[in-house]
Amino acid sequence: MNRSQAVTMVTLIALVFAGVASWGVYAYLKQESLKTKQAASFVIMVAAGDLPIGTKLNETHLKTAGWPKDSVPVGSFTDAKSLVNRVVIRNLSAGDAITEQKLMPKEGSAAATGVMTYIIPLGHRAVTVGVNEVAGVAGFIAPNNRVDVVLTTPIPNNPNDTVTKIVLQNVPVLATGQTTEQKDGKPVLVPTVTMDLTPEDSEKLVHASRKGSLQLLLRNIIDTAQVDVKGGTTISSVLGGVERPVVAVAQAKPAQAKLAQVRRPVRRAAPEGARAAIRPLPAAPQGHKVTVIDGGARTTKEFVLQ
Repeated sequence: MNRSQAVTMVTLIALVFAGVASWGVYAYLKQESLKTKQAASFVIMVAAGDLPIGTKLNETHLKTAGWPKDSVPVGSFTDAKSLVNRVVIRNLSAGDAITEQKLMPKEGSAAATGVMTYIIPLGHRAVTVGVNEVAGVAGFIAPNNRVDVVLTTPIPNNPNDTVTKIVLQNVPVLATGQTTEQKDGKPVLVPTVTMDLTPEDSEKLVHASRKGSLQLLLRNIIDTAQVDVKGGTTISSVLGGVERPVVAVAQAKPAQAKLAQVRRPVRRAAPEGARAAIRPLPAAPQGHKVTVIDGGARTTKEFVLQ
């Protein structure tokens, strides 16, 4: 082996040892990083997709996710079985941690109540009114829709006429359902709509429902603008463009029209003392004219009869 071959052999051996050392260092660092990551993370249950309020959880709604151990949410869960059949009371997005505060309390607990009490915004009230199929927009109203409330009621101090007016606008719908009422001694299902209102608007709605009939107007999901409804609509304004029938009047004949315009003088009776003094006037003498033609001369003479 000459000098050149020896140098080549030493170089190859050095490269092999360097590669083995590098791989060993890399594997060690990777293992230590994994241990550090496992020690600093915690596996909890999160939402597998978007979950609206009122969702009853099952295993398809859940998945596991690593969470930094130092910031694990209070009340989180590590087991999917403990979350099955629980009801969500807040809107959850995919990946959100599921905690006890976001769920309806378990049945039998002191805090267990209906889901509606968790949906109502702070400072607002839930008000339920009964509607029929027409007033409820044929059943197309659903939770999270927005509606306007129309009232038809007699006009104060004028019970013979009614007015129709939008009294509430852009009202969120919390829930729809049915209630049972008695009619002719038999139970009847009546559709109901529960709306989210401020206390002041709640008073208006309750009072309006007792004074007249209500109609709901379904809005487009992105239409939230307020509309100026002025004073409402009456039957007179609805029929304002209708022409009144014209009564035909027969024209009087010319002679009858002239006679109608002539006023006869009113003759008043003279007093008794004056009647004797009144004498008839003498008649004017009557005369005749005679024309006499003598040759070419013409002469006219008048004769008066005495």
